Amino acid sequence: MSNNIVPGVIILGSVTPAQAKILSPEAVQFVATLHRAFNPTRKSLLQARVLRQQAIDNGQLPDFLPETAEIRENDTWRGAHPAPGLIDRRVEITGPVDRKMVINALNCGAYTYMADFEDSNAPTWENNIDGQVNLRDANYRTITYTNPATGKNYTLRKDGKIATLLVRPRGWHLEEAHVSVDGEPISASIFDFGLYFFHNAKKTVEIGIGPYFYLPKIESHLEARLWNDIFNVAQDLIGLPRGTIRATVLIETILAAFEMDEIIYELREHSSGLNCGRWDYIFSVIKKFRHNKNFVLPNRSDVTMTVPFMDAYVRLLIKTCHRRGVHAMGGMAAQIPIKNDAQANKAALDKVRADKLREVKAGHDGTWVAHPDLVKIALDIFNENLKTPNQIFVRREDVKVTALDLLNTNVPGSITESGIRGNISVGLTYIESWLRGLGCVPIHNLMEDAATAEISRSQLWQWAKHHARTTDNKIVTPEYLLKLLDEEVASIEKGLGPGKFNATKYPQAKRYLASQITGKDYAEFLTTLLYSEIISTQSIWLLSSDLGQGIEMEELAV
Repeated sequence: MSNNIVPGVIILGSVTPAQAKILSPEAVQFVATLHRAFNPTRKSLLQARVLRQQAIDNGQLPDFLPETAEIRENDTWRGAHPAPGLIDRRVEITGPVDRKMVINALNCGAYTYMADFEDSNAPTWENNIDGQVNLRDANYRTITYTNPATGKNYTLRKDGKIATLLVRPRGWHLEEAHVSVDGEPISASIFDFGLYFFHNAKKTVEIGIGPYFYLPKIESHLEARLWNDIFNVAQDLIGLPRGTIRATVLIETILAAFEMDEIIYELREHSSGLNCGRWDYIFSVIKKFRHNKNFVLPNRSDVTMTVPFMDAYVRLLIKTCHRRGVHAMGGMAAQIPIKNDAQANKAALDKVRADKLREVKAGHDGTWVAHPDLVKIALDIFNENLKTPNQIFVRREDVKVTALDLLNTNVPGSITESGIRGNISVGLTYIESWLRGLGCVPIHNLMEDAATAEISRSQLWQWAKHHARTTDNKIVTPEYLLKLLDEEVASIEKGLGPGKFNATKYPQAKRYLASQITGKDYAEFLTTLLYSEIISTQSIWLLSSDLGQGIEMEELAV
């Protein structure tokens, strides 16, 4: 056995033979090279976020950047031409990277599938590395799955109508605790991107598409610039032409909304457009202005896409994308099919139809769904109203959006006890599921992920901080919220019974949610708050450069 170990890299976590092929010495060296080159910039940009938040807390409202006015005003530059497999994106399905989901999503009839390592994935070591195995097998068209309970087999369809695969790595704020490079945790963004790119980039080009990505949680054009620099180096390292990669940026933070032109500009050789990440966007508005009582929002159900700040954001995104020749993608409808209740199911699907009709008529080039059964509904709406592969030619030159429009949170609606209980239920149930390794959960007939859980806990915090009043004139206090949380947990325990309840993660979930709803402590992200809970005692594995498999060295509590 060779003693040639990947220098400076320690893998924490058991590695199966299939995973060892993903964590080959060559692949690990590749991601370590990217991390060493770019992690200092990542950390400095995260510090810039902290300073920006301090300015907002001191009363400074965001605005369009004067130093980049020339980029916004210059009408001559464009993003990249749509790449193969990304010309028509009228319906995209999204979901986590488990094996059955990958097969079903690629087969469901959607034009593209966004395989998600981020908000719909609980980042356990097994979820992340098995996800990389699944995506590699999908690109090599060898992926299969057999349900152990039913014996049902799943394979890719044989008619060639397989969705174009896009991958969403985790955001800049996250680290992968199971991989250490030179004594520090590796950037989760670089880890997810690098492993996928190393194993799949050339194969995706061979099958007629390319290495395509969605980029989450970006807060400035400088963060987009960092991604572009990484793309260039990654392509250089494996010998692919620059511009082979394409990336769609989710505009899901209020600060990024003021830098849409600049974000496309930084990525222009690799840009495939922007997406309205609506749920994270609402979360961002609450989070960034949580200390400002003028930004208190009503019940989540009242914050629709037609309220002033959301409507302005949509119109500006479509105008910006089409002016630059790239796709403007619509967002996710959270509704899912409801079994055993025809009336409720019809109401839910009618909401989906109305949402997708609004998007296509506004000028979006495509939309998102989270469930395979919704693909046909969205397709029917877009097919009826969009007779070309996209509508980038719809310039929306009539749109004029100001900074005040983007910040207009004058939202009609109210705060009710029902809305408070709903937020508690979603936050509690989602956290419990996440701690069990599930990142995408149906709750109250809606598909909830980290973004919607973030809205729920952030609204509770906001209402407690500013002593909001409910429709029955009750002041929202920490004590009131903690009382309702106790009642929710007691109700769940009664429904499950003590035996089943004690086997759940609800006690831990209650503890974490209670810490986030008093108007005092506030974690920047639930996922960073909870991450330590899904890191268990693991074995250290050092990767052999010629065997591509782990050498177990010692036990270490991570």
